[in-house]
Amino acid sequence: MNNRKHHVCPVKIAGSLDNRFRRWIQNPRKILGPFIKEGMTVLDLGCGPGYFTVDMAHMVGESGRVFAADLQEGMLQKLKNKLHETEIEKRITLHKCDEDKIGLSEKVDFVLAFYMVHEISHQKMFFEEIESILKPNGLAFIVEPPFHVSQAAFEETIRKAQDAGLNPVEMPKVLFSKAVILQRGPQ
Repeated sequence: MNNRKHHVCPVKIAGSLDNRFRRWIQNPRKILGPFIKEGMTVLDLGCGPGYFTVDMAHMVGESGRVFAADLQEGMLQKLKNKLHETEIEKRITLHKCDEDKIGLSEKVDFVLAFYMVHEISHQKMFFEEIESILKPNGLAFIVEPPFHVSQAAFEETIRKAQDAGLNPVEMPKVLFSKAVILQRGPQ
C-alpha cells in the first residue's frame, strides 16, 4: 500500500489525529453523514487511531460492519485499546494492510481514505484494488490535505482513479481539504 520513499504518519503522533479541536473543524458525522447509512459495510482505510472509525461504527448501526485498515500495527493497537469493551467493538474488524496491498477480500459499500492517498506510491494499483472491493455503485471518499497535495497532484489522483474504473460524482466541501466522491460502476 505504500512505498518507503513516501512519508507515513508516525504512530508516535497518533494522539494529535484524534482531539477535540479536530472534532470542531472536521466532525466525522457531518463529513460522512450524507454517505454512510445503517446496515452498510464500510472501510476506513488508513484508519490511524480510529478518528473516523468510531463514528462510522455508530453510523452503520448494529446491522453494519466497519473494517478499520492500517499499514502500521501500532495504529491498529491504539484503536483496539480505544474500542476495548465498548458497545461498538463487535462491529469493527481491524485489518493490517501489506505495504503494497490493502488485502481485504470482503466487498464494501463505502471506502474512506482520509489524508492518506498522497502516501501511496502506486496510486493506479491502489485504485484498482479499491474498485475490486467496492460493491456495484459503491462509493470511495478521497480527502487530501492541501498543504501536502497541490491541485495538480489532486487532479492527477482523480485521473488515476478514473483509469481504474472509479468515476468522480461529487466534490464535497471538507474544511482544510481537497475532496472527491468516486463511484464504482453498476456492473
